[in-house]
Amino acid sequence: MTLATASDTTRRRGGVRALWAGNPQAVVQRGLLAARSSSWIVVLSGFFEPVFFLASMGIGLGALIGDVQTSAGLDVPYAAFIAPALLAVSAMNGAIYDSTWNVFFKLNYGKLYEGMLSTSLGPLDVALGEILYALLRGLLYATGFMIIMQILGLNLAPTAILALPAVLLIAFGFASVGMAITSYMKTFQHMDWINFVLLPMFLFSATFYPITVYPEPVQVIVQALPLWHGVELIRGLTTGALSAGMLWHVLYYAVMIGIGLVFTTKRLRALFLD
Repeated sequence: MTLATASDTTRRRGGVRALWAGNPQAVVQRGLLAARSSSWIVVLSGFFEPVFFLASMGIGLGALIGDVQTSAGLDVPYAAFIAPALLAVSAMNGAIYDSTWNVFFKLNYGKLYEGMLSTSLGPLDVALGEILYALLRGLLYATGFMIIMQILGLNLAPTAILALPAVLLIAFGFASVGMAITSYMKTFQHMDWINFVLLPMFLFSATFYPITVYPEPVQVIVQALPLWHGVELIRGLTTGALSAGMLWHVLYYAVMIGIGLVFTTKRLRALFLD
């Protein structure tokens, strides 16, 4: 072992240097280079899924339903009711896909993180880099979907532009927790549990109908789900129904991000550095 290598190993055993080298952009750049050889059909499919839901249910079924009342008491067209919810779902799905399946392969089969952590990068660099790459994909989807909403007249207030940073917050929260959970999974069969959790959230988080249709005990359960907070946050921004209560939604995702980053960083360090 050379003197330089021994010194680097000593620095990485503890303290901030063991976790953070301040270079997560290197992981993002690696992801962008790898994306050049991937199928763009697969990438674009994540964008068209919410568009098809909006066309079939928001526009088609919406012609039969008419107006729907939001949790803020506003009566809005059904398409304008579900469009922001589908935007939140798109952010969740994109973030979860990148932070679970992609991370699982890199962690257990590609052995990419082992190679990254043998350099000057720390586990926090790797975690943030992977999450930031997922956010770039989420921002691309969200921007395209917001343009479609604007063309269809579904953005009912100028504050709808704030839905873009809100989408990034939602994606950040799901990506952080998703990567933390994936770091503990060992087989592909374990990944089935992710869909088992995501599907009920998609169906019951006031995505297609108001939460008031549920009995009160069920409403409490739904309000504990992370997707419900994202749906309510974006729906409030696109309809202009702003309130101080929206800060609770932001705080919810801030806590998700913190918990996810802490667990992911500790897990990567335990796997490859300790």
